Amino acid sequence: MRAVIFDMDGLMFDTEAVHVKAWNYAGERMGLGRAGEMVLKTMGTNAAMTRAIWEAEYGSRFDEDALRKYAGEFLTEYYRKNGIPVKKGLYRLLPRLKEMDCRLAVASSTGRADVTAHLKETSVYEYFDAVICGDMVERSKPEPDIYRKACGALGAAPKDCFALEDSRNGLLSAHRAGCRTLMVPDLYEPDDQIRQIVEGIFPDLDAVGDYLEQVWGGHGTA
Repeated sequence: MRAVIFDMDGLMFDTEAVHVKAWNYAGERMGLGRAGEMVLKTMGTNAAMTRAIWEAEYGSRFDEDALRKYAGEFLTEYYRKNGIPVKKGLYRLLPRLKEMDCRLAVASSTGRADVTAHLKETSVYEYFDAVICGDMVERSKPEPDIYRKACGALGAAPKDCFALEDSRNGLLSAHRAGCRTLMVPDLYEPDDQIRQIVEGIFPDLDAVGDYLEQVWGGHGTA
């Protein structure tokens, strides 16, 4: 079986950079100062783990409801004006993989409502055979739960699944699940540990498609 599992934020969509702006906006209104750097600390984690990281950073000054309110204001207005920013090569890679008889899944730490909305608003939802989100598993990335669930939903062994990721937590999660990990860097640049566990690091999703064609020997059934 040919199978590819996609992270979402920072991999399919250029939304991590938007969240930096949103959290800067929210932090200033919460009296915390510009808090955009928290994106780097929470990248790849689900809501519960993100909350714990914020609480460890700001203690009693952290107000989750206020963060959601102000960040939500910013994101709603940003996406209304600009749409969801799609990463280079996504619209070419998805049909290309389908032509290679590949089953596709999403494994995103973001909650179901936002994942579904983003996939549908960018007209890519129908490409995916399974969508696994952060609120569908008990443990967040970097634990392997979400990738194991995605592999199971595709009916594929982890060793037969390529995982496309941009974050450290995501790559560790996929690797621990037994997937073949491919990285397309976004805000996070790989360290030595990550370089040792990834099968390849690529500049964009077009390059990922070229690599998978080489691995699988072109189009058609394997």
